[in-house]
Amino acid sequence: MKDTPLASAGHFLKTIQSFNPFTRRHYPSDTDKALPPPSPQRRRASLTERPYNLEKYVSQSEEQRGTVLYLAYGSNLCYETFQGRRGVKPLAQINVVVPELRLTFDLPGIPYLEPCFANSGRRDPDRPSPQPPSTDSTPLLSARNTDYHKDRWKKGLVGVVYEVTPSDYANIIATEGGGSSYQDILVTCHALNIGSTVVPEKPTTPPFKAHTLFSPALSPPKPGDTAPPNSGHGGQFQRPDPSYAQASARYLRLITSGAEEHNLPQEYKDYLYDIRPYTITTVGQRVGQFIFLTLWAPLVMLMFSLQRLFQDKKGRSPKWLKAFMGALFTAVWASYDHMFKRIFGDGERTIYEDERAEEKKVKRTWYFCKSPGSRCDEEQRLVGKSEK
Repeated sequence: MKDTPLASAGHFLKTIQSFNPFTRRHYPSDTDKALPPPSPQRRRASLTERPYNLEKYVSQSEEQRGTVLYLAYGSNLCYETFQGRRGVKPLAQINVVVPELRLTFDLPGIPYLEPCFANSGRRDPDRPSPQPPSTDSTPLLSARNTDYHKDRWKKGLVGVVYEVTPSDYANIIATEGGGSSYQDILVTCHALNIGSTVVPEKPTTPPFKAHTLFSPALSPPKPGDTAPPNSGHGGQFQRPDPSYAQASARYLRLITSGAEEHNLPQEYKDYLYDIRPYTITTVGQRVGQFIFLTLWAPLVMLMFSLQRLFQDKKGRSPKWLKAFMGALFTAVWASYDHMFKRIFGDGERTIYEDERAEEKKVKRTWYFCKSPGSRCDEEQRLVGKSEK
């Protein structure tokens, strides 16, 4: 990954693949779901493994031997996504907690449709998790910033470790954007006891290692730099406030369905069900969604066609196509930030009734005071000052 568009391409590809009509589907049977845990010998062997170079791994997957222990925690918990849409056939699976990681929802998606996706961040098991960043830059909704509940989970990341073949792991990498925005890392996992209702803060079950695709936030480039730090090693570019966006109801349903299918602890399922999804509540948002998708959907469909035409047998897209997708991703969000959000309303968070009147004042100020020298009445000037 050598430039900014390529860094974002993987996440945009992940977004559009969720709606790709050409994606193969395998609907699992009950036999698919009744899988044993990885053997104790395989878990012990994982302690000596090393992280993979994703690009080399995909290109040499046919030469790899053994199996891969892969940690899933987002929509890959769900059979519909993992075995169905992605066609992966796990050999074994086990529920785990990972004290060194925390669950986040900071991967940008598509405004008005899929505002964000699940991700993971580093966590110090011996220290409290960091609080969500301040949203002083968003005065209209700052009072409600803690009301969406997605940042309320403070314990380690809860997920499922699948044992998969090397070819299936290569397929996972390909369906996550070809690894352009990710790096493979090894994390310490602890099995959750069957039937447990509470996630332990400090687990006592024997540790083992699992691979997962990690997409850390990249720091903004310094003046004169052509690429942000570590851009060659995987990473993702965040929105100004990573805690701002709400996941869609569709996406949250996949995660909660996966949590039910794997019988994850009730404490964790309660947290997931308590997350409030992005909901369109105004006519402006609905109109904005229609125009936004009408504008960008043809280009997204072009991405589907180009991907099918140019990807290799391992599911990898050429770098020029990833760069094109990254540029499209950048353009999608730029059009939202500079035009759609101002005119039609928020495409990342729900607008509640008591916020609509205040939002209308701000919109009126933007219409009448956007040109230098424009005349504003006293109310509009006051609202304009409150935004600064």
